[in-house]
Amino acid sequence: MSVRPRQLALALDHAENYAREDFLAGAGNEAALRLVESWPDWPANAVALIGPEGSGKTHLATIWAAAAGARVISGRSLREAELPHALATGALVVEEGATAADERALFHLLNLAREEDASLLFTARSAPTAWPVAIPDLVSRLRAVPVATLHAPDDAMLRALIVKLAADRQLTLDESVVRYISSRIERSFAAARAAVITLDNEALRQRRPATRALAAELFRDQ
Repeated sequence: MSVRPRQLALALDHAENYAREDFLAGAGNEAALRLVESWPDWPANAVALIGPEGSGKTHLATIWAAAAGARVISGRSLREAELPHALATGALVVEEGATAADERALFHLLNLAREEDASLLFTARSAPTAWPVAIPDLVSRLRAVPVATLHAPDDAMLRALIVKLAADRQLTLDESVVRYISSRIERSFAAARAAVITLDNEALRQRRPATRALAAELFRDQ
């Protein structure tokens, strides 16, 4: 007796769209969006976008980088010798600023940006005042960095986020599916992303459409 092989979903990367028109604006992120779009009239040379994983920090940082001609670097990649090159365009995004292992590099980056009238945009999950740094002058500099916080999505935002994440994967969801998923998962960006990935992968594995019935099988007990 032949056994039909089980269909496996391929672990493919699905790029998210980071254009301005793809950003989902709402009550939880309007302050952060205003800050990004107010550049170059910022209250300081350096500002920070704070929020949980998947809350839209990278999306906003990408929007700003395109407008300001900014380069992008991760906090853990900061090196003092490379700062002039990193700031060559007069604007720099530092993703996950709290991960900066080289405190002196971070300190000199803030000083160099001030001296050259360059702009810095940090993203992080916690405010700069909570970053694990010990240099007193750096603590003082970080305390002065204006912060805009991206908050957890409300119900309408969560549903819109599910639709967007699905569209990024070329997956079209009926409104009943979106409402069912949003009512069963934690109200967070990370949970929405995980749910859409789970639904898409299972639909591919079973060669079934992403219907409410399939969603119920996956999320009924959540």
